[in-house]
Amino acid sequence: MTLAQRALERLDAWPDLTAGAASCGTGRALRSQHSEIVHFHTGHEADLHLTGGALQRICHDLAESTAIRMVPGSRWVTVHLDCDTDVDLLLSLVSVALKADQARPARAGSAPEACNFHRVTVLPRAR
Repeated sequence: MTLAQRALERLDAWPDLTAGAASCGTGRALRSQHSEIVHFHTGHEADLHLTGGALQRICHDLAESTAIRMVPGSRWVTVHLDCDTDVDLLLSLVSVALKADQARPARAGSAPEACNFHRVTVLPRAR
C-alpha cells in the first residue's frame, strides 16, 4: 500500500468527507459538503485545497516544509508523501482545510478551482 493510499484510507473514515473522482480527471478526491478538499493523483503526492484565509495564516510555515510545494496564485498546495510523517502532516492540513471550508458559506454553482496537478514537479528527496 502506498503512502497516498494509506492517507486516503484514513481520511475516507472521516464523517465530513466523501470520496469520489477528482474534478481534474486524475485520481481520487475527498470532498466536504461545499468543495473538494484533497486530490490523490499518484502514490506519493496529494493536492490539498485551502481557503485564502487558512493559506494566508500558515503559508510561512508551509514554506519551511520540504514536503510542501506551492504554486503562486493557487489555493492548492502539493504534499509530497515520502514517509509516515508526511502522511501525518497531510492529515493535519486536511483538518485545517475542512474546518476553514465548513466556516465559509456554500458557493452555489461555482466550478472547482484547478488543482496543481501537472503544475508542480516533485523531485525525490535525497536520503
